[in-house]
Amino acid sequence: MLKELDPLLHSQLRLAIVSILMSVDEADFVYIRKKTDSTAGNLSVQLEKLSAAEYISTKRIIDGKKTRTLCRMTDKGRNAFEIYVEALKDYLNIKK
Repeated sequence: MLKELDPLLHSQLRLAIVSILMSVDEADFVYIRKKTDSTAGNLSVQLEKLSAAEYISTKRIIDGKKTRTLCRMTDKGRNAFEIYVEALKDYLNIKK
């Protein structure tokens, strides 16, 4: 029986965000926006959904006169992503 794919991670933009964050310690909002080619508004909404689910953590810092938002994966988010990838492998019938 195939595992259900996590609907929170199954969104194209949220999956892109999490994929980026899995490969770095942390990334700021501007970096993620450029890598995903998303609008600031859409990215903000998706980051909030991931943060509300505790898949990522965000913090705002003052950098000179600008405020930066830094994002990083949480242990819960890393685990959810790994489960999601394993479920995809099952769907694609990829041997582990």
